[in-house]
Amino acid sequence: MSENGEEDSTAHTRRPRSRLYEYMDDVDMDRDVPVPAEEVPSPAPEETQDSQDPQDPEVVAVRARFAELLAEFRRTPVLVPLGDGPGPVRERGLLTADWNGVRFILAFSDEQALARYARERGAFAREWTYQTVLGARLLDVAVPAAGVPCGVALDCADGPDGMVFPPVRGIVPDEAALDFEAGDEA
Repeated sequence: MSENGEEDSTAHTRRPRSRLYEYMDDVDMDRDVPVPAEEVPSPAPEETQDSQDPQDPEVVAVRARFAELLAEFRRTPVLVPLGDGPGPVRERGLLTADWNGVRFILAFSDEQALARYARERGAFAREWTYQTVLGARLLDVAVPAAGVPCGVALDCADGPDGMVFPPVRGIVPDEAALDFEAGDEA
């Protein structure tokens, strides 16, 4: 119905629009997600993480910066979209992506980041239902509950500005870490 009580003939033919359209003004449509121009070569054996000196100031600085980012993620609420499978919302799982045998829960720092992801997927028309979850809860509860090797990918459409939290000790609980075996000491 229209405001004056008459039947609105367009009301039944309108296609529902995702709330993400509201954030289109904030999304840089000309910004491309970086794609490597060529295959990144594997590091030489002497350049692998295992052969780096853990006391090297550069290694120490990188690890300290990652620890800060991890701590910030753990105390920050993030948006976690629900999968678009059939059934009621309460029965749908978290949106995930599998890469090299590891499942990643997709999380977004804000609705603009989710809008960029929707744009990259060509899925603006879809209604994106999401939950707000504390980063620590994702890492400590959702990752172990996945039942398969699982981590978290934050702002995955943002290229180098995104962040990946892999399933390794120090990030996820030991029982969910790929680099942990029973009997290991942390």
